[in-house]
Amino acid sequence: MLRGKKIRLLPTPEQEILFWKSAGTSRWAYNYFLARNEEQYKTYLANGRKGKKNISEGIIRKEINNQLKPITHQWLKEVGSNVMKQAVKEAGRAMKKFLSGAAGRPKFKTKRRTTPRFYVNYESLTRKNGGFHGEKIGFVRTAEPLPKIPKGCHYSNPWISFDGKYWYIGFGYEVPDRLNVELTGDSIGIDLGVKELAVCYAFGERKKTVFKNINKTKEVHRLEKKLRREQRRQSRKFTANIDHYETVQRNEKKTGRRPIWKRPIRECRNIERQRQRIILLHRRLKNIRENHIHQTTAAIVKTKPSRIVMEDLNVKGMMKNRYLAKEIASEKFYEFRRQMEYKCEPYGIQLVFADRFYPSSKTCSHCGHIKKDLKMNNRTYICPACGHVIDRDLNAAINLAKYFKSEIA
Repeated sequence: MLRGKKIRLLPTPEQEILFWKSAGTSRWAYNYFLARNEEQYKTYLANGRKGKKNISEGIIRKEINNQLKPITHQWLKEVGSNVMKQAVKEAGRAMKKFLSGAAGRPKFKTKRRTTPRFYVNYESLTRKNGGFHGEKIGFVRTAEPLPKIPKGCHYSNPWISFDGKYWYIGFGYEVPDRLNVELTGDSIGIDLGVKELAVCYAFGERKKTVFKNINKTKEVHRLEKKLRREQRRQSRKFTANIDHYETVQRNEKKTGRRPIWKRPIRECRNIERQRQRIILLHRRLKNIRENHIHQTTAAIVKTKPSRIVMEDLNVKGMMKNRYLAKEIASEKFYEFRRQMEYKCEPYGIQLVFADRFYPSSKTCSHCGHIKKDLKMNNRTYICPACGHVIDRDLNAAINLAKYFKSEIA
C-alpha cells in the first residue's frame, strides 16, 4: 500500500534561491504549454473544428529543449531537467481532461496566487543521514528523517512546495497492506455535523463519544477576527493606490472597469507585506483545522472496531445553504472521509457508507419509527410512536452503528 508523507525542509539560503528558481521554471513551463495549446485550439475552432485540437507534450518539450533552452532561455539549465518535463506533463493532463469534457478549461498559474512547487526526480532522490540528496539541489537537511524503504525501491512522485512560511517535500512510499492487530468486533456509527464535528456511538460498548467543532474555539475566533481586520487593511491600501478607473469591454454585451494604479502593485512594499500577513493567517487556520481532523480520525481508528459506518453526505448540495455554507466548508467533511478511508485500510477495518437517502436522523433508534416532519432546528428527537427522547445527533449515530444494507433493502 502506498502512503503519503510530508516533511519540512531546512534549506540553506543558496538552496532556497534554487528552490524559487525551480518553482518559477515549473510555473513557466506549465503556462507555456497552455499558451501554445490555446493558440492551437483557437485555430481548430476557426477551421470549423477540423485538424488538430492540441499539441502533444513531446512536441512542446522538444521545442523548449531544442529551440528555447540553447538560445533565449538558458536559465532553464540552472534547474533540474525534470522540473520542466513534469510541469509540461501536468499541463498535458489538465488539457486532456478539458478536451474530453471531464473538467473545465485549465487556467494559467500566477506568481501570487499559485502555490510555489516543483518536481524532484524520484530516481536521483536518495535518503541520507539528516536529510536527502536530490538532482541539482544537492544535500538538503530535513526536520525529521525520511522513512526507510527497501534497497532498490524509490520514493514515488516527490514534490517540493512552499506554504508561505516553510518549504516541504511530499512523496509516497510503500507500507505493509495489513497490520497484525486484533479487532474488537464492535460497530461504530459516526454522525458528522456543524454543532459538533462528529458524534460517535459504539454499538457493542453502548458508549457515546463527542468530538468538538474546532471552529467554535476561542483561538479560531480570534484568528478569524484578525484575518478580517487584516483584509480590510489590505483593501484600504489598494484603494489609496488607485488613480482612476478605465472602462473596458469585457465581451459583446458587458462593459466593466479596471483600476489604473498610481504605482505598480509589485513596487508597493506595504501591500506585499500585508499580503504576506494574510497568507500566514490562512495557513495557521488551515493547519489548526487539519490537525484537529487528524487527531479525531486517529482516535476513532485506534479503538480498533471491526466496522465503521458514516453517512454519504452530499456536501455540494449542503453548500447551497447560504446560512451554513461557511461552517460546512470549515468543517472539511471530505477531508474527514478521505482520512478515514486510508487510516482504516491498514487495520482491516470495514468502512461502510450509508445510503445517501437513509433517514438516520428521522428514524427512532428505540422502535424504528420514521418521523417525517423532523426539522433542522429540532435538536432533540422525540418519537411520536414510543415517546423516546434522545439527542438528535446521538440518535443518528446509533442508527448508523446498527446500519446494514441488507436489512434496509
